[in-house]
Amino acid sequence: MPGSLLGTVVRRVEDPDLLVGRSTFVDNMQAADLLHAVFVRSPFAHAGLVSVDTAEAAAAPGVVAVLTGADLDGRTLEPFAIADPRLTQPPLAVGKVRYVGQAVALVVAESRAQAVDAAELVEIGYDPLPAVVDMEEALAEDAPLQFEELGSNVAASRKDDDMDRQLGGSAEGPWPADARVVRVRIENQRVATAPMEGHAVLVRPGRPDDEHELSIWLTTQQPHMARDQLAAFAGLPPERVRLIAPHVGGAFGGKAGANAEHAVIVAAAQQVGRPVKWAETRSESMLSMHGRGQVQYAELGLSDEGRILGMRLRIVGDCGAYGGFGGTFPLGGTYLMAQGVYEIPRIAYAGIAALTNTAPVGAFRGAGRPEAAALIERLIDLAADELGLLPEEIRRRNLIPKDAFPYDTVTGAHYDVGDFDLPLREALRIADVDAVRAEQARRREAGGVKQLGVGLATYVEITGFAGTEFGSVEVHADGSATVSAGTSAHGQGHATSFAMIVSDRLGIPMERISFVQSDTALVRSGGGTGGSRSLQLGGSAVGRAADKVLDRAREVAAKLLEASGADIDLVDGGFAVRGVPGVTLGWAKVAAEAAAEGVALADTDDFTASHATFPFGCHVSIVEVDTETGEVTPVRHVAVDDCGRVLNPLLVEGQQHGGALQGISQALWEEFVYDTEGNPLTATFADYTLPTAADTIFYDATNTETPTPLNPLGAKGIGESATIGSTPAVQNAVVDALSHLGVRHVDMPCTPERVWRAVEQARSGTLPDPWREPPARFATIPSDSEGGSVTHSAEV
Repeated sequence: MPGSLLGTVVRRVEDPDLLVGRSTFVDNMQAADLLHAVFVRSPFAHAGLVSVDTAEAAAAPGVVAVLTGADLDGRTLEPFAIADPRLTQPPLAVGKVRYVGQAVALVVAESRAQAVDAAELVEIGYDPLPAVVDMEEALAEDAPLQFEELGSNVAASRKDDDMDRQLGGSAEGPWPADARVVRVRIENQRVATAPMEGHAVLVRPGRPDDEHELSIWLTTQQPHMARDQLAAFAGLPPERVRLIAPHVGGAFGGKAGANAEHAVIVAAAQQVGRPVKWAETRSESMLSMHGRGQVQYAELGLSDEGRILGMRLRIVGDCGAYGGFGGTFPLGGTYLMAQGVYEIPRIAYAGIAALTNTAPVGAFRGAGRPEAAALIERLIDLAADELGLLPEEIRRRNLIPKDAFPYDTVTGAHYDVGDFDLPLREALRIADVDAVRAEQARRREAGGVKQLGVGLATYVEITGFAGTEFGSVEVHADGSATVSAGTSAHGQGHATSFAMIVSDRLGIPMERISFVQSDTALVRSGGGTGGSRSLQLGGSAVGRAADKVLDRAREVAAKLLEASGADIDLVDGGFAVRGVPGVTLGWAKVAAEAAAEGVALADTDDFTASHATFPFGCHVSIVEVDTETGEVTPVRHVAVDDCGRVLNPLLVEGQQHGGALQGISQALWEEFVYDTEGNPLTATFADYTLPTAADTIFYDATNTETPTPLNPLGAKGIGESATIGSTPAVQNAVVDALSHLGVRHVDMPCTPERVWRAVEQARSGTLPDPWREPPARFATIPSDSEGGSVTHSAEV
């Protein structure tokens, strides 16, 4: 076939259904016998559970059942990931509650209104206990304990064996005694995942002759994993449970697998023998899906010429309650990617996953990798300030060179291929940084109220991970085709990208290709969506399955055309004999002949990646800061992201735009806050500062292409990249706008109050030191060689 569809802009085939309302979400589903569920939740962050009286609620109009922890017979749901299996959350509280919003009881009724009314009649006796909310305070010797049997609030930890004896180091750190050292304590704040659609589940028990004992519709990123989790909870073999993820309104890591509340709905449906649905409210969603949450003590040693000599990191991650796996990222993803794009000969590292009386922390777009990029990029800018170098110059002096790939980092990452200076050059060119700095100098000279800041971030991240994904392709008798994959899209454009691959391989028009996903009865297996894996794994599987179908079809066409299979070419409209113009067989004829011969034009593939891939890029942020009010206004954002081969520029650009906005938002606006008693203070969109369309700007999003050799498409991930590059670029830009005043660091989010306070402190000469000594607990955690509880959490 002449030309290739891949690499061209193709409109999304998913959009018409979404735009005109033909899409179906879990909460759209109705049935005559459907019951509705409402949870009763704890108003306390930490309390003993004295009693749960459900009698009055059970007698309320329309109520069919009321469940408490005692009704579940000690059953727990195996979590997607956790800091320690001993910390698994019971589906309904037993013994005590450990955060505000924990589910204590479930009311099932004929209507949602009846369930809401009855939920207010459940009488619960609490014995309030001291709570600890701050992750650093949780490490104090006298901190209230979540799990007394653990003896501390350390859920897991890691410390490199060479922490105290790095070659070439000094008593002060893993750098020579004469090194120039910069230090900073960084807060990477907790944020609400806030997808458009919260958690929702509908469970229908099977009838006696049904193939499946349970059918479950669930908002999840990993249907097959969630099916296995819920089947185990229900006491059923996986093949007896069908799980379907219909349209899903966003996830961003917050819908990994299944959670404890989904298990309760399964238990309720099994008990009452009728379908039960639960869709959480926005307030419930704000209490249930959180990400990020780290405090990073970061130090960098450099030569006078600006070459990095060593780095020391001590990081606390906030698990929240019950060992939420997001708190383990300092032991996994953040650790792995701590070196970033730089040559760093020595890294001393320690990480602690801390338990607090707050909602369990999970993944949020990037899952540990944005936190790593944020810390190293702040250190690099501090080092540039210390040495009087331009931010781009100190980066160039330390970038891993292009000819060093594949490259193994000190922390064990195996970078596949890269050219880290390429997107840096391109981003600086597009942003015209020299002109911006000239305007910045003019404003500083004039003493203007509104100052400009320029921030850079050069990053690398890990995607795909070494894993396997399923794909299948079938050509039907009418010449149309169906493609399926074990990934699970919720906005990324899988139907478009996978149809492009099949159309490119088989020559079948995209409008004649349908896509099946996210149904465990129709798709044999799948790892779902997470870690920016879908195209490089699922797309590669689909492409290889299409190749197998093409080989089979070519042999059938060869018989019909009385030619050798080697002489059969795929042309527009079907198959032809090379060198014989005017004779073409369409797919429909070939498919009909194949059916007559008993040959199935269908095949599957399980593509396995041997290693992860490592996308990279550079972001440049330009902001304006009002030094009288502290307000920060984004002016321009340039994103140059390298995700290997670009299949569809439109889909890539969409991921860049969405990721950049989420990253900018963390830098400037978003933070989930609790008071000292563990009460949420930002649990609605009225007090949680989520940006609106009026707060956004247009982005200059472009790409460089450095294909990976690790998959047939040459593709790396793109779904999380812009989130990783944007946040530190914006934070660096804010600090740069104030640097002439002496400001060296502003923690995120860079709110007007924080920025104004930094300006006032700079003017009065009272700026605090951005460094303080880390918690004493770091001195007592065991090193890896001494049996430290290293946890490598799954990436989402």
